[in-house]
Amino acid sequence: MTKKWVAFVSVLLLSGTAAVADSWSDKMKTLDTDGSGTISRGEWNAGIGKLKLGTAEPEFSVLDKDYNTSIDPDEWAAGEGITAAYSKSCKSADSSWCPCENHPENPECQ
Repeated sequence: MTKKWVAFVSVLLLSGTAAVADSWSDKMKTLDTDGSGTISRGEWNAGIGKLKLGTAEPEFSVLDKDYNTSIDPDEWAAGEGITAAYSKSCKSADSSWCPCENHPENPECQ
């Protein structure tokens, strides 16, 4: 019974990993599902929505500065600044430019 309980708790913890990715580097680890140290386009497409970055979600092609179809740790670190700046600008913009800030209940903001 103990083994089943441990397995159940482990599954719950692992399934919630994206939800508890607090730091920017934790977010990279969440997306890097194969443990390669980089984020491929496939990993990006499969996981970016789980991070719930909303309107501050950067585009893969913006972060992939060397155009090698993966995001390395340096590119990811640079993305933190891009995301923070975008989020700050979005908060000071009108709702036509940044609809999710004023209406988070809209389907496109989920």
